[in-house]
Amino acid sequence: KVAIKGIERELICPACKELFTHPLILPCQHNVCHKCVKEILFAFEDSFADGGSESSNQSSPRIRISSSSMDRIDRISRSGIKRNSLTPRSTLFPCPGCQRDIDLGERGINGLFRNFTLETIVERYRQAARAAIAIMCDFCKPPPQESTKSCMDCSASYCNECFKIHHPWGTVKAQHEYVGPTTNFRPKVLMCPEHEMERVNMYCEICRRPVCHLCKLGGSHANHRVTTMSTAYKTLKEKLSKDIEYLISKEGQVKAHITQLGLLLKETECNSERAKEEAFQSFEKLYHVLEEKKSAALRAIETSKNIRLEKLQTQVEEYQGLLENNGLVGYAQEVLKETDPSCFVQTAKQLHVRIQKATESLKSFRPAAETTFEDFVVDITKQEDILGDLSFHSNGLEIPEINEEQSKMYNKALISWDCPGKTDSADIYVLEYHKLNREEENVTWQKTEVYGKSKVVCDLDDDSSYAFRVRGYKGSICSPWSREVILRTPPAPVFSFVFDDKCGYNNEHLQLNPRRTSVESRAGYPLLLGSERLQVGCYTTLDYIIGDTGIAKGKHFWAFRVEAYSYLVKVGVVPSNKIQKLFHSSHDVTSPRYEQDSGHDSGSEDAFFDSSQPCTLVTLGMKKFFIPTTPAASKDPASRILPLPSRLGICLDCDRGRVGFYDASHMKCLYECEVDCSGIMYPAFALMGGAAIHLEEAVTAKYREYHDDI
Repeated sequence: KVAIKGIERELICPACKELFTHPLILPCQHNVCHKCVKEILFAFEDSFADGGSESSNQSSPRIRISSSSMDRIDRISRSGIKRNSLTPRSTLFPCPGCQRDIDLGERGINGLFRNFTLETIVERYRQAARAAIAIMCDFCKPPPQESTKSCMDCSASYCNECFKIHHPWGTVKAQHEYVGPTTNFRPKVLMCPEHEMERVNMYCEICRRPVCHLCKLGGSHANHRVTTMSTAYKTLKEKLSKDIEYLISKEGQVKAHITQLGLLLKETECNSERAKEEAFQSFEKLYHVLEEKKSAALRAIETSKNIRLEKLQTQVEEYQGLLENNGLVGYAQEVLKETDPSCFVQTAKQLHVRIQKATESLKSFRPAAETTFEDFVVDITKQEDILGDLSFHSNGLEIPEINEEQSKMYNKALISWDCPGKTDSADIYVLEYHKLNREEENVTWQKTEVYGKSKVVCDLDDDSSYAFRVRGYKGSICSPWSREVILRTPPAPVFSFVFDDKCGYNNEHLQLNPRRTSVESRAGYPLLLGSERLQVGCYTTLDYIIGDTGIAKGKHFWAFRVEAYSYLVKVGVVPSNKIQKLFHSSHDVTSPRYEQDSGHDSGSEDAFFDSSQPCTLVTLGMKKFFIPTTPAASKDPASRILPLPSRLGICLDCDRGRVGFYDASHMKCLYECEVDCSGIMYPAFALMGGAAIHLEEAVTAKYREYHDDI
């Protein structure tokens, strides 16, 4: 037998820290009181409604949610996990047992089983703990009598007299099941929480929970492996018995481990005191250094003050001597009273020199000393940054690395990072960034705390470079800073649009996705049928498509991605007054002049051909970017062919009449030219053969979450 009082730790709810009351089994196999689950969910929902969890911690005087749990509730509410997702709405529950966010499914708390076995054990513990405390009759008039039995069908306790009254012989109630006095009433049959009228008779081995036959036939467990309840009962009981026997047989080993852990507790206490002393000594050294520096600075200021006061005081005395009947002037007035010429000349010569100096000093007055102490200002900006980063550095906490491939700059910055190790040992990350500016000597880093491994940064300046770095924290221990990564913002505000499926759209050759952010051209039968005249001069067409929104003024930027397998793609802009000409120009790629025997090999036709184009486009294809031919361009064709960037961007400046084509991953301009912006300008695209274009999606606060769901 196991002593009931020795298992109290297993009977405590991890949320309220009290004995379980109507415990529910979570999908993670932890148990939580029914009331605690509801209160945590209420706090969780309130955090969404209030925009945070600052008030939700006060939702109940009974529940004591740990700070880490509240942090996770706040994190989930801020990140919006599973909200507005493409998947069905489900309920997230921050389990206080395993500190993970558990998906309760669409039914939420109603889909959880009540742990009647745990309730029975808790009741036995309560009875053993209170021993002499009796369970009173529920039906006696005051004062109630001590109960002698409890009815499992009525879920009530009775004394002998009340039991006879409420369960008379010869009635249905007389057949009720009764046991000794108890407060734990459990149903005779366990019913399915999803199908309330069905009893559970099978066990799902995938979800590790009892199910009914309707769950297996057409419910959420239709494709899961199930077994009969009796088989599951026998199998699990045998496994549990064997594991318990093994643990009991290892009692000596367990006691040895307990002894070892006791020694480790003492060693931890000693090591912590030693670490405290070392930390104290380190800060004492810093304190002494600061005290010495402070004393030296104050002494220097005091010395400079005394010297300046002495100089100014001397100057005051000199000017006081210039007053009538005082000092130098008074002395000179007395000398003027001398009547003997020889004696007067002997004294007046030197006196006259002094009088002249005093006169000059009056004409150009200048204080003998400066009153400001600007030279004695202590600049502690760098020291503040260093002291701000002062923390415990641990070799065990891995240095995060910013993933430049997953990070991107568009309308906002999405910064993602990874840890080189298999496990993430940090509880929280700190992301810092600042704008690169050569004029600023002191760099001010902007800081933000992140609970995940990515962060969307807003309000960045256009056409600017920013440096990013990240470090991990686990309690008071932090990792060193990651390598700084420099990313550049787009040259202009991001312009948002989708492909137009009305104006000139050829649905026989082009295929749009439902959101109209991707277009694909397939080299199918239409292209083969259009090539029938190959031997007599081929007029192969481009399939054009434009954006659904135009630009009238200002400077704008948009980005997109061209699939690597694309054969021929053209991208650029088209004015509104030339859109019709664009879609009616069906022979703009190959013409008879390109055939060897056509006789049209004159270079003069090129100029006419380029000038006749209705829009400004550049050519892409076969993983290459082709710089258009211009009079100033190199005659070597190889110099005009660049590798195709993974992301391309177009910057249109209507005010200056220029359009630029960019490597959007590095915000580097590949080609720029003039463009006529007299009308409303539209993004234009053309495809031929097998090709596909995907518009860049705007970065939002839920960008990574949305893509993870997809």
